[in-house]
Amino acid sequence: MTACIVGWAHIPFGKLDEPDIEALFSAVAGDAIADAGLETGDIDSVHVGVFNRGFQDQDFVSSLVMQAEEGLRFKPATRVENACATGSAAVHAGLDRIAAGKSRFALVVGAEKMTSTPGPEIADALLSASYRKEEADVDGGFAGIFGQIAQSYFQKYGDKSDALARIAAKNHKNGVANPYAQMRKDLGFEFCNNVSDKNPYVAAPLRRTDCSLVSDGAAALVLADVETALAMKKAIAFRAAVQVSDFLPISRRDIIKFEGCGEAWRQALEQSNLSLDDLSFVETHDCFTIAELVEYEAMGLTAPGEGHRAIDEGWTEIGGKLPVNPSGGLKAKGHPIGATGVSMHALASMQLMDAAGDMQVKDAKLAGIFNMGGAAVANYVSVLERLR
Repeated sequence: MTACIVGWAHIPFGKLDEPDIEALFSAVAGDAIADAGLETGDIDSVHVGVFNRGFQDQDFVSSLVMQAEEGLRFKPATRVENACATGSAAVHAGLDRIAAGKSRFALVVGAEKMTSTPGPEIADALLSASYRKEEADVDGGFAGIFGQIAQSYFQKYGDKSDALARIAAKNHKNGVANPYAQMRKDLGFEFCNNVSDKNPYVAAPLRRTDCSLVSDGAAALVLADVETALAMKKAIAFRAAVQVSDFLPISRRDIIKFEGCGEAWRQALEQSNLSLDDLSFVETHDCFTIAELVEYEAMGLTAPGEGHRAIDEGWTEIGGKLPVNPSGGLKAKGHPIGATGVSMHALASMQLMDAAGDMQVKDAKLAGIFNMGGAAVANYVSVLERLR
């Protein structure tokens, strides 16, 4: 254990009134510092997660956190980016700074303002998380990439559309209890499982309910070294923090295995001296329902091709053997790219503090988090445990 989460802040995701990234930073940075019981001047470094172009013209954003909190002036602030895992990359940057002894307290802020960008521009920006030399002409953009993954999976293991619909229905049901979720509506299995005017194919076999939402949002964490954290009001320790990167081209990999995800989980469980059975719940990267299904297999919850059992038999429901996405996941919560990984860590910390309200997992002791960039290219796994 090299560091702990000692404070956080989170705003609801969705189509927000905040006009830009600067305003989103302002919505969470000061609140996270206050939640940790600190003053702005106590922060030693700032780590900002914003995707790619940030969906706006202002691409140089690291110092904009200081616009909200003048006490951060002259602190080192760095912007971090790693596709859809940008938030976790920023968390790791803060962890590394603390492990190097350069910071006692690190502020991590993840944010994205997506909804004011025209749809075709969003699709083009997201497609940059794929290998454009080979994958730029896929119909449906980034959704089309995962549509192809679903097609390949179905060709090998049979049509699992029902399982995907159950995953969507589970996560939307969970999202009802999440005050930060963009969509707080229980859609039900039948709606998710049927193609209709309100639930058309986006990239067959993926329907609209199989795809995460375009979102605005922000979340922030304060990290501290373990010794310092133990004297504070709360301390959520990293039992493991692992990053595994894989080839970008899908042509270089067996894409229905998510091997980078599997390796990240293997290393994280080894690092934490735990097994999957020890975890109380998992927050995993369900950018598309097929991703969550394959992640069941990659993390070792089921054998390859049997991920459907985990959802069909209720294993991943709240109250099941391993609840997955009690927050509603990206599917219900929304997916503001730079904020997603930070949000996962904040919401998992709330669970471990028994402060998750109606979405609380009973007796949550250990949390697993998986956040990925691209199609299992940048893979981050954290294992969190409450120390105080």
